[in-house]
Amino acid sequence: MTTRLDDTFARCRAEGRAALVTYVMAGDPDPETSLAVLRALPASGADIVEFGLPFTDPMADGPAIQAAGLRALKAGQSVTRTLDLVRRFRAEDPRTPVILMGYYNPIYTYGVARFLADASAAGIDGLIVVDLPPEEDDELCLPAQAAGLAFIRLATPTTDEKRLPAVLANTAGFVYYVSITGITGSATPDFGVVAGAVGRIRAQTALPVVVGFGVKTGEHAAAIARNADGVVVGSALVDALARTLDGEGRATPQSVPAVAALVRDLAAGIRSAAGA
Repeated sequence: MTTRLDDTFARCRAEGRAALVTYVMAGDPDPETSLAVLRALPASGADIVEFGLPFTDPMADGPAIQAAGLRALKAGQSVTRTLDLVRRFRAEDPRTPVILMGYYNPIYTYGVARFLADASAAGIDGLIVVDLPPEEDDELCLPAQAAGLAFIRLATPTTDEKRLPAVLANTAGFVYYVSITGITGSATPDFGVVAGAVGRIRAQTALPVVVGFGVKTGEHAAAIARNADGVVVGSALVDALARTLDGEGRATPQSVPAVAALVRDLAAGIRSAAGA
Protein backbone atom coordinates (compact mmCIF):
# COMPACT_ATOMS: atom_id res chain seq x y z
CA MET A 1 0.00 0.00 0.00
CA THR A 2 1.45 3.36 -1.04
CA THR A 3 1.20 6.41 1.16
CA ARG A 4 0.55 10.06 0.39
CA LEU A 5 4.29 10.64 0.75
CA ASP A 6 5.09 7.83 -1.73
CA ASP A 7 2.57 9.20 -4.20
CA THR A 8 3.89 12.75 -3.89
CA PHE A 9 7.53 11.86 -4.48
CA ALA A 10 6.51 9.61 -7.38
CA ARG A 11 4.54 12.47 -8.94
CA CYS A 12 7.46 14.88 -8.57
CA ARG A 13 9.88 12.34 -10.08
CA ALA A 14 7.50 11.90 -13.01
CA GLU A 15 7.62 15.67 -13.49
CA GLY A 16 11.42 15.59 -13.34
CA ARG A 17 11.71 17.84 -10.31
CA ALA A 18 12.28 17.95 -6.59
CA ALA A 19 9.40 18.27 -4.13
CA LEU A 20 8.79 21.54 -2.30
CA VAL A 21 8.36 20.94 1.44
CA THR A 22 7.06 23.95 3.36
CA TYR A 23 7.14 24.47 7.14
CA VAL A 24 4.81 26.73 9.08
CA MET A 25 3.99 26.88 12.78
CA ALA A 26 0.57 25.60 13.85
CA GLY A 27 -1.51 28.37 15.42
CA ASP A 28 0.72 31.26 14.31
CA PRO A 29 -0.41 33.95 14.91
CA ASP A 30 -3.88 32.53 15.62
CA PRO A 31 -5.70 29.30 14.69
CA GLU A 32 -7.84 30.65 11.86
CA THR A 33 -4.99 32.48 10.14
CA SER A 34 -2.85 29.37 10.58
CA LEU A 35 -5.50 27.27 8.85
CA ALA A 36 -5.75 29.81 6.02
CA VAL A 37 -1.96 29.64 5.57
CA LEU A 38 -2.08 25.84 5.63
CA ARG A 39 -4.73 25.84 2.90
CA ALA A 40 -2.72 28.33 0.81
CA LEU A 41 0.46 26.25 0.75
CA PRO A 42 -0.58 23.51 -1.73
CA ALA A 43 -2.52 26.03 -3.80
CA SER A 44 0.71 28.04 -4.18
CA GLY A 45 2.93 25.11 -5.16
CA ALA A 46 3.89 23.25 -1.98
CA ASP A 47 3.97 19.47 -2.34
CA ILE A 48 4.37 18.51 1.33
CA VAL A 49 3.56 20.49 4.48
CA GLU A 50 5.46 20.36 7.75
CA PHE A 51 3.27 21.72 10.54
CA GLY A 52 5.16 22.87 13.60
CA LEU A 53 3.96 21.77 17.02
CA PRO A 54 4.55 24.73 19.37
CA PHE A 55 6.81 24.08 22.35
CA THR A 56 8.24 26.35 25.05
CA ASP A 57 11.87 25.15 24.63
CA PRO A 58 12.56 24.64 20.91
CA MET A 59 16.31 24.04 21.11
CA ALA A 60 16.94 23.36 17.41
CA ASP A 61 15.02 26.39 16.17
CA GLY A 62 16.28 29.85 15.39
CA PRO A 63 14.71 33.14 16.47
CA ALA A 64 12.03 33.20 13.75
CA ILE A 65 10.52 29.83 14.59
CA GLN A 66 10.97 30.38 18.33
CA ALA A 67 8.96 33.60 18.04
CA ALA A 68 6.31 31.85 15.95
CA GLY A 69 5.93 29.15 18.58
CA LEU A 70 5.54 31.73 21.33
CA ARG A 71 2.89 33.60 19.33
CA ALA A 72 1.02 30.33 18.81
CA LEU A 73 1.21 29.36 22.49
CA LYS A 74 0.03 32.84 23.48
CA ALA A 75 -2.98 32.32 21.20
CA GLY A 76 -3.79 29.07 23.01
CA GLN A 77 -2.38 26.56 20.53
CA SER A 78 -2.04 23.01 21.87
CA VAL A 79 -1.60 19.48 20.57
CA THR A 80 -5.39 19.04 20.51
CA ARG A 81 -5.91 22.27 18.57
CA THR A 82 -3.11 21.42 16.17
CA LEU A 83 -4.68 18.06 15.36
CA ASP A 84 -8.00 19.83 14.87
CA LEU A 85 -6.45 22.21 12.32
CA VAL A 86 -5.04 19.24 10.40
CA ARG A 87 -8.42 17.52 10.54
CA ARG A 88 -10.11 20.59 9.07
CA PHE A 89 -7.44 20.90 6.37
CA ARG A 90 -7.69 17.20 5.52
CA ALA A 91 -11.46 17.43 5.02
CA GLU A 92 -10.74 19.68 2.02
CA ASP A 93 -7.39 18.29 0.84
CA PRO A 94 -7.09 14.49 0.73
CA ARG A 95 -3.80 14.49 -1.19
CA THR A 96 -1.15 16.76 0.36
CA PRO A 97 1.02 14.99 2.96
CA VAL A 98 1.17 16.67 6.37
CA ILE A 99 4.15 16.04 8.64
CA LEU A 100 3.97 17.15 12.25
CA MET A 101 7.34 18.53 13.35
CA GLY A 102 8.38 19.34 16.88
CA TYR A 103 9.66 17.97 20.16
CA TYR A 104 8.80 14.94 22.24
CA ASN A 105 7.61 16.67 25.42
CA PRO A 106 4.15 17.76 24.16
CA ILE A 107 3.57 14.30 22.67
CA TYR A 108 4.68 12.55 25.86
CA THR A 109 2.44 14.80 27.95
CA TYR A 110 -0.51 14.13 25.64
CA GLY A 111 0.14 10.37 25.87
CA VAL A 112 1.92 8.47 23.11
CA ALA A 113 -0.78 5.91 22.32
CA ARG A 114 -3.54 8.52 22.41
CA PHE A 115 -1.47 10.92 20.31
CA LEU A 116 -0.72 8.35 17.60
CA ALA A 117 -4.36 7.31 17.36
CA ASP A 118 -5.56 10.91 17.19
CA ALA A 119 -2.83 11.98 14.74
CA SER A 120 -3.65 9.13 12.40
CA ALA A 121 -7.37 9.91 12.60
CA ALA A 122 -6.67 13.59 11.86
CA GLY A 123 -4.86 12.70 8.65
CA ILE A 124 -1.23 13.24 9.62
CA ASP A 125 1.22 11.27 7.51
CA GLY A 126 4.41 11.39 9.52
CA LEU A 127 6.42 12.85 12.38
CA ILE A 128 9.71 14.66 12.74
CA VAL A 129 10.67 14.73 16.41
CA VAL A 130 14.06 16.37 16.61
CA ASP A 131 15.04 15.42 20.16
CA LEU A 132 14.51 11.64 19.96
CA PRO A 133 17.70 9.88 18.76
CA PRO A 134 17.70 6.34 17.27
CA GLU A 135 18.56 4.92 20.68
CA GLU A 136 15.07 5.99 21.82
CA ASP A 137 13.16 4.36 18.93
CA ASP A 138 11.00 2.33 21.31
CA GLU A 139 9.59 5.59 22.75
CA LEU A 140 7.85 6.86 19.63
CA CYS A 141 9.45 5.83 16.33
CA LEU A 142 8.44 2.17 16.34
CA PRO A 143 4.96 2.78 17.80
CA ALA A 144 4.41 5.51 15.20
CA GLN A 145 5.31 3.21 12.34
CA ALA A 146 3.05 0.52 13.77
CA ALA A 147 0.26 3.13 13.69
CA GLY A 148 0.94 3.85 10.01
CA LEU A 149 2.85 7.12 10.51
CA ALA A 150 6.25 7.66 8.92
CA PHE A 151 8.98 8.58 11.39
CA ILE A 152 11.35 10.89 9.54
CA ARG A 153 14.89 11.18 10.80
CA LEU A 154 17.33 14.04 10.44
CA ALA A 155 20.89 13.59 9.18
CA THR A 156 23.35 16.45 9.67
CA PRO A 157 26.81 17.50 8.49
CA THR A 158 28.18 15.82 11.63
CA THR A 159 26.47 12.47 10.92
CA ASP A 160 29.48 10.35 9.94
CA GLU A 161 29.65 6.99 8.18
CA LYS A 162 29.54 5.13 11.49
CA ARG A 163 26.42 6.96 12.69
CA LEU A 164 24.47 7.12 9.42
CA PRO A 165 23.20 3.49 9.42
CA ALA A 166 21.66 4.01 12.87
CA VAL A 167 19.96 7.19 11.67
CA LEU A 168 18.57 5.40 8.60
CA ALA A 169 17.57 2.12 10.28
CA ASN A 170 13.95 2.94 11.14
CA THR A 171 13.47 6.05 9.02
CA ALA A 172 10.44 6.11 6.73
CA GLY A 173 8.91 8.55 4.26
CA PHE A 174 12.09 10.45 3.50
CA VAL A 175 15.43 11.42 5.03
CA TYR A 176 15.75 15.04 6.08
CA TYR A 177 19.30 16.34 5.56
CA VAL A 178 20.07 19.41 7.65
CA SER A 179 22.32 21.42 5.35
CA ILE A 180 24.09 23.49 8.00
CA THR A 181 25.44 22.97 11.49
CA GLY A 182 23.35 25.08 13.85
CA ILE A 183 19.81 26.30 14.30
CA THR A 184 17.11 26.88 11.71
CA GLY A 185 17.36 29.92 9.48
CA SER A 186 20.89 30.78 10.61
CA ALA A 187 22.99 30.62 7.42
CA THR A 188 22.99 29.86 3.72
CA PRO A 189 24.21 26.35 2.88
CA ASP A 190 27.23 25.55 0.70
CA PHE A 191 25.42 23.96 -2.23
CA GLY A 192 28.42 21.95 -3.39
CA VAL A 193 28.90 20.42 0.04
CA VAL A 194 25.17 19.65 0.20
CA ALA A 195 25.30 17.82 -3.15
CA GLY A 196 28.10 15.59 -1.85
CA ALA A 197 26.21 14.86 1.38
CA VAL A 198 23.04 13.94 -0.52
CA GLY A 199 25.05 11.51 -2.64
CA ARG A 200 26.57 9.93 0.46
CA ILE A 201 23.13 9.39 2.02
CA ARG A 202 21.65 8.03 -1.20
CA ALA A 203 24.37 5.40 -1.30
CA GLN A 204 22.87 3.91 1.87
CA THR A 205 19.11 4.29 1.39
CA ALA A 206 16.43 4.12 -1.28
CA LEU A 207 14.37 6.77 0.52
CA PRO A 208 14.05 10.27 -0.95
CA VAL A 209 16.53 12.76 0.50
CA VAL A 210 15.23 16.26 1.18
CA VAL A 211 17.36 19.19 2.25
CA GLY A 212 16.44 21.99 4.63
CA PHE A 213 17.79 24.76 6.90
CA GLY A 214 18.97 28.01 5.35
CA VAL A 215 16.90 27.92 2.14
CA LYS A 216 15.35 31.37 1.76
CA THR A 217 14.71 32.15 -1.92
CA GLY A 218 13.71 30.62 -5.21
CA GLU A 219 17.37 30.71 -6.25
CA HIS A 220 18.42 28.78 -3.14
CA ALA A 221 15.64 26.26 -3.75
CA ALA A 222 16.75 25.79 -7.37
CA ALA A 223 20.36 25.18 -6.31
CA ILE A 224 19.34 22.50 -3.80
CA ALA A 225 16.76 20.96 -6.14
CA ARG A 226 19.38 20.09 -8.73
CA ASN A 227 20.72 17.35 -6.45
CA ALA A 228 18.05 16.55 -3.84
CA ASP A 229 14.65 14.86 -3.99
CA GLY A 230 13.07 17.69 -2.03
CA VAL A 231 13.73 21.15 -0.62
CA VAL A 232 12.46 22.28 2.80
CA VAL A 233 11.77 25.93 3.52
CA GLY A 234 10.63 27.04 6.97
CA SER A 235 12.17 30.11 8.60
CA ALA A 236 11.77 32.23 5.45
CA LEU A 237 8.03 31.48 5.36
CA VAL A 238 7.64 32.13 9.08
CA ASP A 239 9.51 35.44 8.59
CA ALA A 240 7.29 36.38 5.65
CA LEU A 241 4.24 35.94 7.87
CA ALA A 242 5.80 37.76 10.84
CA ARG A 243 6.60 40.83 8.75
CA THR A 244 2.89 41.33 8.02
CA LEU A 245 1.68 41.27 11.63
CA ASP A 246 0.50 44.43 13.35
CA GLY A 247 2.07 45.97 16.42
CA GLU A 248 0.18 43.56 18.67
CA GLY A 249 1.35 40.51 16.73
CA ARG A 250 -2.00 40.00 15.05
CA ALA A 251 -2.65 38.94 11.46
CA THR A 252 -3.38 41.53 8.79
CA PRO A 253 -4.92 41.19 5.30
CA GLN A 254 -1.36 40.78 3.94
CA SER A 255 -0.45 37.79 6.13
CA VAL A 256 -1.66 34.86 4.03
CA PRO A 257 -0.83 36.45 0.64
CA ALA A 258 2.76 37.13 1.76
CA VAL A 259 3.35 33.47 2.57
CA ALA A 260 1.63 32.34 -0.64
CA ALA A 261 3.79 34.69 -2.74
CA LEU A 262 7.02 33.28 -1.34
CA VAL A 263 5.81 29.71 -1.87
CA ARG A 264 5.09 30.53 -5.52
CA ASP A 265 8.64 31.92 -5.89
CA LEU A 266 10.14 28.81 -4.30
CA ALA A 267 8.05 26.50 -6.47
CA ALA A 268 9.10 28.43 -9.58
CA GLY A 269 12.74 28.09 -8.57
CA ILE A 270 12.42 24.33 -8.18
CA ARG A 271 10.67 23.99 -11.52
CA SER A 272 13.32 26.12 -13.22
CA ALA A 273 16.01 23.76 -11.93
CA ALA A 274 14.20 20.93 -13.66
CA GLY A 275 13.82 22.90 -16.87
CA ALA A 276 10.05 22.75 -16.44
